[in-house]
Amino acid sequence: MSRAVQHDQAAQRFEWVEDGVSCELVYELQNGVMSILHTGVPEAVGGRGIAADLAQAALEAANDHGWLVRPVCSYVAAYIQKNPQYQPLLA
Repeated sequence: MSRAVQHDQAAQRFEWVEDGVSCELVYELQNGVMSILHTGVPEAVGGRGIAADLAQAALEAANDHGWLVRPVCSYVAAYIQKNPQYQPLLA
């Protein structure tokens, strides 16, 4: 990961600010399952790999905490398909 993405566990989100623009990955945690709901990277800072870094940070956190993952967000579902090391986390 090239960015030090911040995890706000109380707010259930991962955050990164790029050139003053907030980017986020939002999830919901219930019964040990992290449902990743949304990855938001505004167009102004798109194409820089931010969404991938947010997804990686979330999946690594899930792995570290022993959570399973339900990728409701289509970006994260595609990211997991392209990175099979995360497929064992799927709920």
